Amino acid sequence: MPTTPEDPDEGAQTRLADRETVKLPIQRRTVRGKDPAKRPARRAPLALAAVVNSLWAALVSLVPTLFVVWGLFAMDGADAPLPEVLRLGLAGWLLAHWVPLQTGIGPMSLAPLGLTVIAAWRVYRAGVHTARAIGARAHHRGRPWSPWPAARAGLGVGVVYAVLGAAAALIADHRGVEVSAVRAALTFGAFGLAGGLLGAFAEARGIARLASRTPRVLRDATRTGAVAALLVLGAGAATTGMAVAFSGGDASQIIDDYHTGIAGQIGLVVVCGFFAPDVTAWTASYLVGPGFTIGSETYISAAHVTVGPLPAVPLLAGLPSTPATGYAPLLLGLPLLAALIAGWLLARRSQRLDPDRSWYALLGAAGLAGPVAGALLALVSRAASGSLGASGLSDVGPQSGAVGFVAMFMVAIGALLSTAATKLALRAKRARE
Repeated sequence: MPTTPEDPDEGAQTRLADRETVKLPIQRRTVRGKDPAKRPARRAPLALAAVVNSLWAALVSLVPTLFVVWGLFAMDGADAPLPEVLRLGLAGWLLAHWVPLQTGIGPMSLAPLGLTVIAAWRVYRAGVHTARAIGARAHHRGRPWSPWPAARAGLGVGVVYAVLGAAAALIADHRGVEVSAVRAALTFGAFGLAGGLLGAFAEARGIARLASRTPRVLRDATRTGAVAALLVLGAGAATTGMAVAFSGGDASQIIDDYHTGIAGQIGLVVVCGFFAPDVTAWTASYLVGPGFTIGSETYISAAHVTVGPLPAVPLLAGLPSTPATGYAPLLLGLPLLAALIAGWLLARRSQRLDPDRSWYALLGAAGLAGPVAGALLALVSRAASGSLGASGLSDVGPQSGAVGFVAMFMVAIGALLSTAATKLALRAKRARE
């Protein structure tokens, strides 16, 4: 009788070669005479994958909107009929995708960017999952890589999302709210196509292939400019949080003035959370210099402040009432500090990967980071602009062109100075060692 490792007292262990081997059922089956190892993987149909993933993406971003609408009904102490909640929730969801609404108080086009970010993230993931389902990453030996499968996946997500946008507009269009179904279909189609293509090409390694073929100067400039823009927005978020915290009493009083219950307070807080990225972009424009407007009577900048009638929103309790004085002007140095940090990171990374990199390439990347950061901040400022309905609030948000122009020079100068200083310091340190 052969021994096994479980029988330590019966001599040597049985060798694997002496054991009988059998084929598993999957190894015994053949399909049309093909070796099972060479059998093509089973893929999901494109239409099915795009529909399922796009529907799930829409549902994830729609549910929070419905919850907020229900909370706003609770603020008024009124019943929340399901059809009304659905219609108003769809209207808010359309607004988050930059679909303008015609309401009884005027046009509304200021998108709650918090909800927009959730929707963009889910559409991106829909593109990833659709590309994965149809095998867009699969690469056959002997054949060149093709972008067509990823493009089909992104296009499928865009088409399905356009249909969802048109359907949402038809349902949301009712007494008091008017929405163009054609505008919604086009806007949702562009939104879904952009996010779906980005996710599909990321899954299919198309973005990585494009990056590998892009000159290193442009790659470093894009990375450095994006880091600088994110740091400026982070500074805006931190400044917004401090301003609201210092004005916590006024913010609490605004919430108390609504005389609502717990559900209404939660709904109001969630609404503020949806619009927090908008206010962050406004604060970033304040730090950069040009400032922002809230209607025709309110203009906020470091040098000039004019405050008119404002919506009763707790998030606006931290708005300054006077120009920057005392220690406040120090906040205006945060964008320059962000540029210095981005340039320092660029030089450190270059020193680690390529210590002998030329000055022209390194400083060229630092200089080009300025236009990249300026373009990104201008896009964010434009996304955080719009109308809040009434004639006095028809123009809300930063001056995107001025923000991008000033940020471009600020980031370029800061990144150049920091990159050059860091490279010199690292070279001197290496020489001492």
